[in-house]
Amino acid sequence: MFSTLTSVLLVLSIVLNGLLAGLFFSFSTAVIPGFRRVVDRTYARAFRAINSAILNGVFLAVFGLAPLSAAAALVMNIVTDGRVPWVWLVLGAICSVLTFAVTAVVNVPLNTGLDRADTGTEAGARAARSRFEDRWNRWNHVRTLTSLAALVFFAVALALA
Repeated sequence: MFSTLTSVLLVLSIVLNGLLAGLFFSFSTAVIPGFRRVVDRTYARAFRAINSAILNGVFLAVFGLAPLSAAAALVMNIVTDGRVPWVWLVLGAICSVLTFAVTAVVNVPLNTGLDRADTGTEAGARAARSRFEDRWNRWNHVRTLTSLAALVFFAVALALA
């Protein structure tokens, strides 16, 4: 029974971290390059709209449950038969928690700063964008890699189980 629960948690971790990897990858490969083509006021307005839209129950559930399911799969594997190679679970859980942490510590505060910035003038929008864009993009690439790594580590764990 516990092995089945570990397997279910592992599959859940794969799905949730995969969804996040896809989201962040989409930003890295499509949204960010697309935003480079717009003027500063449009950039600020569009990014604010995304920031508002993403705060919904579906995203928040995926975002919060990804590291929780990763940790739960690791704990269940430890307290049961240990059938799943623990090193892959540990690496996956670390990457999943890092994805959460980068988002919470870097990207969300940057989003909040952009939301609060005065972008009513072109100069204000340019200043807000310059404080936001490069740092946000860099850390989005980091969380793309950490969420992708979590996905790969969990997939390897499942394949070796």
